[in-house]
Amino acid sequence: MTATSLAASSPVDPAVPRQRFVQCASASGLHRVAYTEWGDPANPRVLVCVHGLTRSGRDFDRVARSLAGVYRVVCPDIVGRGLSSWLVNPAGYAVPQYVADMVTLIARLDVETVDWFGTSMGGLIGMVLAGLPDSPIGKLLLNDVGPHVEPVALTRIGEYLGKPIRFDTLQAGIEHAALLAQSFGPLTPDEWREINTPLLHEQDGAWQFRYDPRIAEPFTATTPEQVALGEAALWHAFEAAPGPVLAVRGAQSDLLSRDTLAAMVERGRAVSSVEIDGIGHAPAFLSPDQIGIATRFFVGETSDAS
Repeated sequence: MTATSLAASSPVDPAVPRQRFVQCASASGLHRVAYTEWGDPANPRVLVCVHGLTRSGRDFDRVARSLAGVYRVVCPDIVGRGLSSWLVNPAGYAVPQYVADMVTLIARLDVETVDWFGTSMGGLIGMVLAGLPDSPIGKLLLNDVGPHVEPVALTRIGEYLGKPIRFDTLQAGIEHAALLAQSFGPLTPDEWREINTPLLHEQDGAWQFRYDPRIAEPFTATTPEQVALGEAALWHAFEAAPGPVLAVRGAQSDLLSRDTLAAMVERGRAVSSVEIDGIGHAPAFLSPDQIGIATRFFVGETSDAS
């Protein structure tokens, strides 16, 4: 019996996720994409939540619990991260492969449309998918990302991405991940433990990050010319997205500038924006006020979301 049929034959607790996998394809073969699913597995109203570059789908646990009474919430680990497979060829660690995987995932969910919550890289994936003809994406929340990414942020990310590092204890790994993500905001030690523990695993007597360090290879190999072409393609996709779109910016973000945010509102079809004080890249959406921003956008001022 499948995980879905088990869930369908017994009462569903919206606060408890189901761990699932879907098989996807690349030019080098097959790989598995892991995802957690919350809420009624038969609910045709689906929200897909996609994480940032080195993060995991478990970043969205609190958002998923809050919205699982309204949505079937699906939070994938993008290939090379979390519980998903690593690619044979690291050249595949790029948005086109990620978009193809998400199309496969949406087909698995057996729905015609989904809403999308994308943080950083997850927002770029959603932006490209939303700009395609006959896209399945309805509402699109872009968390601290836009078609133009500030070079200073790319430099910052390049300083740590893919660097081999091992920790004697899980707590040491949690604290290091918190240091890398300190711009998420003033989170408590328990909150850092909540979102950073899924990023780590124990191997050969030490703790290390789950993500494939080779995701850094395409990132560091990108030329200025490729960056410019990529930005032009992202603007084209963004302008083609029918909306509605909510662009969220951390007020101290080094990745999404205020000028880019203003250009998004001007150039998009149905774009609104929110800026969150005291936060950099990217708002963690753990606090009730931040979750409230997402709830109002996706389900309105009043809802059954808890």
